[in-house]
Amino acid sequence: MKDVVVVFARVPRLGAVKRRLARDIGARAALRFHTQTLLRLLRDLTADIRFRTVLAVTPDRSRFRLPIRVERIGQGHGDLGIRMQRSFRRFPRARVALIGSDIPDAGSRDARAAFRALGSADAAFGPAEDGGYWLVAMSPRRPARAFADVRWSTQYALADTLANFRRHRVALLRRLSDVDTAADYAQYRLSSRSKPCGSE
Repeated sequence: MKDVVVVFARVPRLGAVKRRLARDIGARAALRFHTQTLLRLLRDLTADIRFRTVLAVTPDRSRFRLPIRVERIGQGHGDLGIRMQRSFRRFPRARVALIGSDIPDAGSRDARAAFRALGSADAAFGPAEDGGYWLVAMSPRRPARAFADVRWSTQYALADTLANFRRHRVALLRRLSDVDTAADYAQYRLSSRSKPCGSE
């Protein structure tokens, strides 16, 4: 069965995305960042035919246009852990990598690295600088409650999740940064300008 990459994203709507960042830079700039980052990630992933790319959105029934053809599903109700678990359950026999949509440096090479890691591990995580994680990948051998009792949006999110994987082999991928504050955004813009044309 083909590997699956699920991109987790909020529907790009003014005032509904990157709210913490929006408080610092304004709702329109935050929406622009969210949309650009999502589109860049989707273009990169859908260009790779080695896996199937699916966009999981919230709210579920929102209608919006994207200049990219990609399969869409709803995340459903519940906290982040419940919604993530639901997405994995949609593909019970596949190796699945779930990736956040707001990490500017994440891309298809990270999905490929996750699936390579699953050659010897049951799960792989992309740690974030803030103690969370921007990617989680699992083989069909998964904990029944992979995301139970996780303190989301805290420095403990990754550690809490790893506690649910005590009986599973886990691999860690590269550490990346989210963009949540004006300082993060300024650093992102600076690094974007310094990258040579065509670089990842």
